[in-house]
Amino acid sequence: MTKSATRRRLPIGAEVIAGGRAHFRVWAPNAKRVEVVIEESADPSVERSFHELTAEPMGYFSGVVQAGAGHLYRFRINGAGDFHPDPASRSQPSGPHRSSRVIDPRAFRWSDAAWPGLELKGQVIYELHVGTFTPEGTWAAAAAHLPELARTGISVIEMMPIADFGGEFGWGYDGVNLFAPCRLYGTPDDLRQFIDSAHSLGMGVILDVVYNHLGPDGNYLSVFSNDYFTDRYKTDWGEPINFDGPNSAPVREFFIANARYWIDEFHFDGFRFDATQSIFDRSKEHILSAIGKAARTAARKRAIILVAENEPQKTRLVRAAADSGYGLDALWNDDLHHSAIVALTGRNPAYYTDYRGSPQEFISAVKYGYLYQGQHYRWQKKRRGTPALDLPPEAFVAFTENHDQIANSVTGERTRLTTSPGRYRALTALLLLAPWTPMIFQGQEFGATTPFLYFADLTESLRDPVRRGRIVFLRQFPSIFPKKMEARIPAPSALETFERSKLDPAEREMKGPISRLFRDLIRLRRADPSFSRQERGGVDGAVLGPNCFVLRFFDSLGGDRLLVVNLGAAFVFEVAPEPLLAPPAPGRWKTLWSSEAPKYGGPGEVALETKTGWTIPAEAAVALQPVPRLLKAR
Repeated sequence: MTKSATRRRLPIGAEVIAGGRAHFRVWAPNAKRVEVVIEESADPSVERSFHELTAEPMGYFSGVVQAGAGHLYRFRINGAGDFHPDPASRSQPSGPHRSSRVIDPRAFRWSDAAWPGLELKGQVIYELHVGTFTPEGTWAAAAAHLPELARTGISVIEMMPIADFGGEFGWGYDGVNLFAPCRLYGTPDDLRQFIDSAHSLGMGVILDVVYNHLGPDGNYLSVFSNDYFTDRYKTDWGEPINFDGPNSAPVREFFIANARYWIDEFHFDGFRFDATQSIFDRSKEHILSAIGKAARTAARKRAIILVAENEPQKTRLVRAAADSGYGLDALWNDDLHHSAIVALTGRNPAYYTDYRGSPQEFISAVKYGYLYQGQHYRWQKKRRGTPALDLPPEAFVAFTENHDQIANSVTGERTRLTTSPGRYRALTALLLLAPWTPMIFQGQEFGATTPFLYFADLTESLRDPVRRGRIVFLRQFPSIFPKKMEARIPAPSALETFERSKLDPAEREMKGPISRLFRDLIRLRRADPSFSRQERGGVDGAVLGPNCFVLRFFDSLGGDRLLVVNLGAAFVFEVAPEPLLAPPAPGRWKTLWSSEAPKYGGPGEVALETKTGWTIPAEAAVALQPVPRLLKAR
């Protein structure tokens, strides 16, 4: 063992250096002595070599060992007991309970040197779960479908969590090896190849990261330190991370390093931060702000985007540091989703209680993002949200489906199957043409009928508690989850539950009306300047009927657009005292796009504006453009 003066890329983990050696560094304040155990193979009968690491201040241990890329290793604490995987392992080829593997990221040859990264404005996001996106459930198999997503108009892949976890399948939100890409989906270089391929097609890739808790199966952090977690706060999923208590500096360094790692070594284009309301930090600089700054620095000249999920809708996350904000870029908008589901299904149980799915809700969401910005919220018996009137429209990520909300339909049923075809087409038009940042969930773009269920390959001791907890959660939806259904809820730990959630390749290949709907709408969003502008104050709206509203997209050059959305019955609008309906003079309105087109499964297009008024078709969305009115010859 020699003392190292090696300049490391990251403060923890194993890093390959010159001469067939690797530098190891681990934070282990619980230990008086730490050895790295080099294993020629995973076979326990194979001889191992033990190398003591040098103690550093603050509980770190480090040293250089003769070991190269591909070598397996673990740590032994105080010269006795079990061997443990590296908390910052870059690969766990046999899962979180077994040996870590040394990885050399420099061996991969990138081809994306000219890739500029991502700016938030203009993006269409696609949420993807690697394990269910294809039958194979691997990065290599998913990469084969990237050209198809690019042709659809997707510009950003949002990859659900990939930190390695226990078991053979899961959503990924119980990751335990935060630096190790999940072995179930392929090798680290398979992930790099996926991202490199996406960049070659003009698409970015952001990673969903879970920095509010770790999973219970395979979590060995407490072996190395008692200070990774804290009991001063509570979450619904496990022990919160210690970002502001005693000995929290190395914990903060661990998570900041994790963000730098994904951006630098895998060329991710940003993050979606899971459940940020459960990331507790009273430090002078909040950990999310520190992580965001570190991620942008790691990206160098590339632009990245940082998106947060935040249930209480705290807009501080996307405000600048000068305004006491955390400097992130966007927030998931659950309000829009909840209004959409009520409008589509006519039901508002549980957390849908305070929504009506009314035209005014959609107009307000388009203009202002969140619907609740500090008003009383009956469901939670407290105020919800913070002011957002000044935020740009692209700062809100809007969706009618995501992994959580589909699974919360009990049977994992897709939104399209819970409503009428016409209403679904109309609301899809709103989703893809409004000035927010739209996001669609895997399979939504071609009309998948496969469910997306909650699945997790749990240890025996966790299976029953998790299933019971799932039932208790779903009881808040009595109108869609009657007591008689409790026995029929799919078991999360059953392999069948996971397999049923995989997309059907045959449905993807059909490319029917729903595929055409999504492609044409995204193309219109991109090609038409009025729909692509995304400017605050660039859209206004008016209620036309109990289930109907109009949005006007303003263009200073006279190229205004109208989007009429009717989620109810057809009606004739003969008295029209609404100035938003008046065309730019001199001119009239002409249909630019209609959800009623037969190619989308509609009954056929009709002209909305007549000589005497407006004819609004049932359950439809129609985009209109102004055309000059022909003058009669004298």
